[in-house]
Amino acid sequence: MDLVELKSLIEEEEGEHLEFKELPSGSISLLGNGGEQRRSVLGYCVALGNEGGGKLVLGVSDKKPRSITGVSAFDSFEDVKKQIYGSIGLRLHIEEVLDGSKRVVVITVPGRPKAQTLKFYGKPLMRVGEELRDMDDATLKKILNECEPDWSAQICERAVLEDLDQLAIVTARENFKKKNLRLPEEVGTWSDETFLDKAKLSIKGEITNAAILLLGKPESSSLILPAVAQITWILKGEDGQEKDYEHFSPPFLLSVDFVFQRIRNLKYRYIKDGSLFPEEVDMYDSRVIREALHNCIAHQDYSLHGRVQVVESESGYLFLSNEGGFLPGSVEAVIQTDSPQQYYRNKLLVDAMVNLNMIDTIGSGIKKMFTLQKQRYFPLPSYDLSNDKVVVKIYGKVLDLNYARALAQHKDLTLVEIMLLDQIQKRKTISKQNAKYLKEKNLIEGRYPNLYISHVIAKTTGSLAQYVKNRPFQDQHYKDILLEFLKRNPGSSRGEIDSLLIPTLSDILTDQQKKNKVTNLVYNLSKKEKKIKNLGNNRAPKWELNI
Repeated sequence: MDLVELKSLIEEEEGEHLEFKELPSGSISLLGNGGEQRRSVLGYCVALGNEGGGKLVLGVSDKKPRSITGVSAFDSFEDVKKQIYGSIGLRLHIEEVLDGSKRVVVITVPGRPKAQTLKFYGKPLMRVGEELRDMDDATLKKILNECEPDWSAQICERAVLEDLDQLAIVTARENFKKKNLRLPEEVGTWSDETFLDKAKLSIKGEITNAAILLLGKPESSSLILPAVAQITWILKGEDGQEKDYEHFSPPFLLSVDFVFQRIRNLKYRYIKDGSLFPEEVDMYDSRVIREALHNCIAHQDYSLHGRVQVVESESGYLFLSNEGGFLPGSVEAVIQTDSPQQYYRNKLLVDAMVNLNMIDTIGSGIKKMFTLQKQRYFPLPSYDLSNDKVVVKIYGKVLDLNYARALAQHKDLTLVEIMLLDQIQKRKTISKQNAKYLKEKNLIEGRYPNLYISHVIAKTTGSLAQYVKNRPFQDQHYKDILLEFLKRNPGSSRGEIDSLLIPTLSDILTDQQKKNKVTNLVYNLSKKEKKIKNLGNNRAPKWELNI
C-alpha cells in the first residue's frame, strides 16, 4: 500500500471490516490481558476476524475529518505476526506507510475459519460501535451452524456388524464399563447392536465411519474410501534417514497398542532433583504418547486422505501428526481455557472415544501432556500448526538438566510461565512483552532476544556454572582479550582470532551468531577505533596492532 492508497482508505467509513486507531500516546498493547484490557491489537484482530476479516489502521484519527497522526509502536512486524498467530492462529499481513515523518501501520486480518470463533483469552469478541464485547448467543449460534457435516457420523452404507472385529468389540465393552462405573452389569446384558448405539458408534443399528475406524476389521478400511484409515510408524536415524516403517490399520482401538510397542522406549538416566543417585526412566511416558496419538485419530481431517504419522527419531524425539488445522487456534488458547471446544471436526468419533475411555472433552488433554513432561523435568511438547496440519514433538530426554531443575523446583510458577521458560530452554524467541514480564519476576536475564536463566534461579538450583557460560560480557571485555592476543601474536589470521574468542562467548548464542559477534568486534577495532590493521587481504587477513 502506498500513500495514495492510504489516503483513499482514510476516506472510507469505519465498519465491520475497517478500524482506525489514533493512538495519541504513540503505542497500543499487543496482546492486552484476560481482564478488561480488550482494546489491544489482539482484541481488534479477534473481532475483525470473527466478522470476516478487515483492516486495523494504527496512526490515523478515528474521528472525521481524519488525519494521519503517526504511531511509533511495533517496529518488529515479525514479532507481531508471531504473537498473534500463537494466540489465535491467524496469519496477518502488515504494511508500513510513511507520510513525511509520520508512520502508519496497516494490519490486514483474514477471516476466521468456517464454523469457528476466534477468542480473546477464551472469549469470542465482536464489535458494537467503538466497543469490543462478548459475542451474543445469536451470532455465536449462527457461526457454529456453519460446520460441515460430521464425516465420522456418516453411515457406512455397505458395512454390517460382521465387518467389525470381535476382539475390538469385547475390548470396547470393557473400556465402556470403566468409563461408566454405574453400568457394568447392565452393559453385559446388551447385544452388540445395542452396545454400539449406546457407545455412539452406530446410529439406530447402522454402522458409522467412526465404528470402522475404531472397531473395524483391517479389510473394512476399504469401505470408507477415499478416506485413509491408517497409522504409519517410521524410524529415522540421527542423520534423518529412514531405517524402518510399518503401517497399522483398523481397529484403531487395538492398533494403538501395536504402534506403542514399535516405539523403542529406551531407558534414560539422569540425576534428578539434586540427588546423588541417578534416576532411570523410560524416554517417553506412555500416557503422553497415548494422549497425543488418540488426539491425532480424533481430530484427523479424513477428507484430506492423509495418514496419521508417528515418526521416531534416534536423536530422542517423537513426531506425531494429523491432517487438518488446529481448531482451537493455538495451544496457548487451550492451556488458558479450562472448557471443552465449541466445535469438533469429528463430533461422533470424539464422543465414541470419550465413551471408550480413550480421550476426554474437557480441554485438559494437552495440559495433561505438559504436566507429565514437567514432572519428569523434560521439555514440554512443541506444536507446529502450519500447512493445515498438526505436528506435536515429544522430547525423550533433558535438554538442559540445570534448567529443567529450575522449572521443577519453582512450584509457584504457572503453566503459562513454564511454557515461556520452556521456549527459552529450546532457544526460541518469545515476545518482548513476555520477556519483560519474566524479567520483572527475575526469572530471566540477557538482552532481547538472547535470553538465559537469571542469577536468582541459577543460584537456587546449582546452575551457576551454566549461568556464567550463558551470561555475556560487555564488548570491551572481548576487545581487551583480542588486543592483548595481537600484542603477543602479530599477524594472526581470522581463524586464530575465532579460536580465541568464540569459546569465550555466551552459550546462548548460536554458532553463526558467535561468528557474527567476532566479525563485529574486529570491524569496530579496525574501522572505527583504528586500533588494529590488516596487513594481508580480505581472503587471507593478517591482523596486528595499529601502532
